[in-house]
Parts: sequence; structure tokens; C-alpha cells
Amino acid sequence: MSEEILINVTPPETRVAIAENGIIQEIIIERTRQLGLVGNIYKGVVCRVLPGMQAAFVEVGLERAAFLHLSDLSNTELEKNNSENIEDYLNEGQELIVQITKDPLGSKGARLTTEISIPSRYQVYMPGTEKGGVSQRIECDEERARLRNFQEAFQEEHQSGAFIARTAAECVDESVLESDMLFLLKLWGSIQEKLGGAAPRTLIHSDLPLSVRTLRDLYTENIEKVRIDSRKTHQLLIEFATEFVPDMLPVIEHYTNERPLFDIYNIEDEIEKALDHKVKLKSGGHLVFDQTEAMTTVDVNTGGYVGGKNLEETIFKTNLEAAQAISRQLRLRNLGGIIIIDFIDMQSEEHKQLVLSALEKTLEKCHAKTKITEVSALGLVEMTRKRTRESLAHILCEPCEACGGKGEIKSAETICLEIFREVIREVKQYDVKQILVLASNTVVEKLLDEEADVLSELEDFLSIRIKFRAEIEYTQEQYDVVPL
Repeated sequence: MSEEILINVTPPETRVAIAENGIIQEIIIERTRQLGLVGNIYKGVVCRVLPGMQAAFVEVGLERAAFLHLSDLSNTELEKNNSENIEDYLNEGQELIVQITKDPLGSKGARLTTEISIPSRYQVYMPGTEKGGVSQRIECDEERARLRNFQEAFQEEHQSGAFIARTAAECVDESVLESDMLFLLKLWGSIQEKLGGAAPRTLIHSDLPLSVRTLRDLYTENIEKVRIDSRKTHQLLIEFATEFVPDMLPVIEHYTNERPLFDIYNIEDEIEKALDHKVKLKSGGHLVFDQTEAMTTVDVNTGGYVGGKNLEETIFKTNLEAAQAISRQLRLRNLGGIIIIDFIDMQSEEHKQLVLSALEKTLEKCHAKTKITEVSALGLVEMTRKRTRESLAHILCEPCEACGGKGEIKSAETICLEIFREVIREVKQYDVKQILVLASNTVVEKLLDEEADVLSELEDFLSIRIKFRAEIEYTQEQYDVVPL
């Protein structure tokens, strides 16, 4: 499978697209005014301890206080006190070193941990623990044993914390791994120096920019090209690759064509499609995505697909196609948290397992950790996908002023009936003879046209005169009833 990374850089934002066999699978956007905070290390201050939630709020200098749960304390701290009460570890006004594991999402503050981890190309350094590990994506037992033995020998020699070997460390020479680990120790030493004289609520260390993180975290031997349309960023990536991954240098390319980089694979169109609720399937069926604060739901429909033989076959083929499309959309949209998939009901247990297997297989390529349950009696599949940053829709969109983010507004007819009730209420309360109704043009037209008979009856019944004025700036749900 051939893969390509496209990096589009402008002063306001950096956009990264990952293509597999010419099809866009993932889009990452980071804006200068909304830089991702995951991986940043702060000197924080506990501002509130919540025993009922076994958590605390910590001020780190951001707009909202960040959240630290008992389970996110370092293993060393937890083993030292051996208590399940947050008050045995933290108190208000206490200073501590914390790292962000999840960006602020919506109205929620950032998520913190005291288990500091610093990633590089091949290793993740954890200074506060003694137990290391190897990425689960490295499946060869001999290679896992080699990496563990090397880590243990290095730790013993340098009296350091623990290391976790990343997927990229597989089959890498030990001299390269050692250089990588020495770099991490040096970086941790500089962070400690900054901590010594830092004031509370201060940023101590921030992660690399998105373009460099992409090379560090997402580059694999399957990547055939890394194209960047910025000369400055291209030079930055060349310097990074020269120091840490020389084998990467031949695939890094400065894109200079007049045609915009993201037009190569119609990425702009893919972004627009990823913001739609409805996703069409090649068979004629479609998916409907609904993202809420609590969870994301995905509904699978056969649409215009009628199949070739029988209904069960039609449903099975639609669900199979949907499983592949859903995994791609989850990556494209960066949907995380709880996800409920409503597949079309299948009678055959074999078909259910085949659809579930197809979903699991396609999600193996996803860099975010996922967990999937069995198909329920109602045909639902519950799954979780680790969420560390905002979804694509949250980055690119904002709530509609008219509907407040609901996706629906009251019909003009509903508003007309509300206005009638409000007129009756005003007349009874103030005993007036004339009323002025301010509303949107759509509502006013409906009142004077389709609702004219009702309006006339209301005026006769109340013995009043009702005037109307269309307000251009009013949304369909806005109106005012003013006694005159």
C-alpha cells in the first residue's frame, strides 16, 4: 500500500492530509490562534479539589482550569500513598508539574496527567516511572524482547526513568536507539532547569509544530512522498530528518507547482464532504452522522440499493460497504469518544460477525486507540475512539445563530401560532387596543397570506388592531409583540 503525506502551510494554519492509494484517509488542521496543547508541560496550581469526583481542577495559565483525575496521577504517586482518596494526594494551592493529554473540547477544560511523557522518533521517555514497554503494534516476539533488553540495559547504565519503544523502533539499530534516548534525557534535563525558576501557571515545554510532529509520529516505510508547499517548513523538516531520521530525506519534497497542493487529490472537496451529515455509498445506500456532546451516532441506510437476489443479501452488502466507509469517516472527521453505529438489522449471525470483522480490520490502520463491542440484539455496535483534539467540524465550523447548533429551527407556522398566543397574553395583561408584531419576513408573509383568516378572527375576538413589520435581521424563530 502506497501512502503519501501532503502538508499545506499558510501563516494562519497548517493542514496535513494522509493519502492511502490515492484516497484521503485523514486530515489534521492546526490554526495559529488555536494551537494544539497536547504534550505541553506546565507548572500548575491546584485551585479546587473535588472529593466526590476524585479529581481536581488545576490552573495552568489557560482560559479555563484544567481537569486532573485521580487515575491520571503518576504510578509512583499512587503506589506511594496507596489510597483511593484524591485528598491524600492534592490540596488547594499545591504546585505540581502536569502535562496535557486532551485539548479543551467545547465547554470542557483540558485533561491533565502528572505521568510526564516526552516522545521522540523511536521512544517515549517517562521520567517518573521505572517500568517501560514496547508498542503493541510490534508483533514479533524476538524484536519485542530485543527492545526490552536494550531499554533495561540503558536504564541501568544511565539511572534514568523508563522508555516505551514506539512502532518506528522496530528493527532499528541499537546505536540509533541510544542516540534517540540520550536526546530525550538531555531534553528532560533542560525542562527540569526551566522548572526550577518558573513561576506557577507557566508553560515549561511545548511540543513540536504540526508539520514536524507529522514526520515524527506518522512516518512509516510505506510513505512514498512527503510534499510540503512551504519553503521554510520544507527546510525545517529536512533539518529534523537529517538529525533524527536520515532515511526519510529522499521522500521529503518541496512542492512548487502552480496548482495548489491540496487540489492533487481533491482534498478541498473531501473536507466539504466530511462536514456533511450524509455520506453516500457507492451501492446507493448512505450513512447519516450526528455528532453531539455526549456521543456520535452513525445510521446506515440502504437508500436506493435494491440488491440482486434477496433482502438479506442486500442488507449484508450494504453493511459491509458501510463498515469500510465508517472507519474512513471516523479518521477524516476525527470523531472520538462514544460512537454508536446502527447497522441495518441482520438475521444471520455469520453476517453480523463478518461485518464486525470488516469494521475491526479497517480500524487497525487508525492511529487513535479504538475499542469495539459485539453487535447487540438491536443491531447496534458500540465503540470508543480515543479523542485528544477537536473534531474537524469543531475546528472549521461554529454553531448556527438561527438554530443554536440544534440543526433544526421551528417552522414558520409554529412561530405564527406562538405569536397568536403571545398577542392574546399581551392584550389580557395590558388591555391595549393595538399591537405591533416584529418578525422575520418569512413569518410576516405567512401571517398576512395563509394565516389571514385566523388573524382576522383574532382581531375581531380581541377587538384590537394588529400591525406587522418585517425585520431583515430577525431569524425565523425571533419575534417581538409590542403593545401600542
